[in-house]
Amino acid sequence: MEKTDKSYRQNSNFICVTSDTTVSSIVNNSEFNDFSQFIFPIKNCPAYDQNMRIENINSLLPYHSNINVNTTVNVINYLLDEVKYGKTIFYNYYSDKQKQNDKNKKSTGLFFFKGNPGAPFAVICAGGGFEYVGSIHESFPYAIELSKKGYNAFSIEYRVGSGKQAATEDLAAALSFIFRKADELEVSINNYSVWGASAGVKMTANIGSNGVQAYGKDIILKPSVIIIQYGNSDYTRNDPPTFAVVGEKDPSSSRMEERINNLRNIGIDTEFHIYRDVSHGFGLGIGTTAEGWINNAIKFWEKHIER
Repeated sequence: MEKTDKSYRQNSNFICVTSDTTVSSIVNNSEFNDFSQFIFPIKNCPAYDQNMRIENINSLLPYHSNINVNTTVNVINYLLDEVKYGKTIFYNYYSDKQKQNDKNKKSTGLFFFKGNPGAPFAVICAGGGFEYVGSIHESFPYAIELSKKGYNAFSIEYRVGSGKQAATEDLAAALSFIFRKADELEVSINNYSVWGASAGVKMTANIGSNGVQAYGKDIILKPSVIIIQYGNSDYTRNDPPTFAVVGEKDPSSSRMEERINNLRNIGIDTEFHIYRDVSHGFGLGIGTTAEGWINNAIKFWEKHIER
């Protein structure tokens, strides 16, 4: 399912960001309006300063590794292209009133990476220890890959500092929003997937096991599959088919393998990959033995898409 949107040009004339571009110039870029503060996890980050360049963002992502500067640059240029083509790439899933009642909800939203009209969607939850949301490394790049293949992809910004319950409630609210706005967004509500890495796995697993309604939101379909990347060992007999990846040097590797074995033993379809010489937070894993894992994840999802 390759993307058929002819307005997108990967090598457009709008591409201008390089590894030498400062983070502050992106954060202050008027093209990004109300969502520039979500592109990099700079809020309350002592490592950030106005002169930091994109090639030096590692200190903004202490729970992540293998941060690839070319991937980061490509993400920013992709976002710039989409905005300059007049596309809406950011949505609020909480109302203004909800944000007034809970100021922490002001740090939420959905980035939309559009695929083919009517194609299934994925929601991707980056990690960050519930202290920050590492979307620039762990969900934006995935969403772009999914969009290139024709799938619709959302990267969620959720509340941090409040633990997995609040973050899962945000994911449930985002999924309810997508279902309500499916016609406007031109996405299919059937066969959707939820992806999570590290802290995002806890959110993803909660929705996969319990459904959106368990977190005070609409009664909607559960995901057709969940895709989890270095996470925990919690599971239920109600879990959807599960694809999991982890590095062998990751402390969570044994727990991840235990979870997958337990799911397999109760008859739930699973696929598990452990990668040599890879640690926690590897993202796309470019330049490591994990590189290409996302293609296997997409194939696993496609296996469970009802035609």
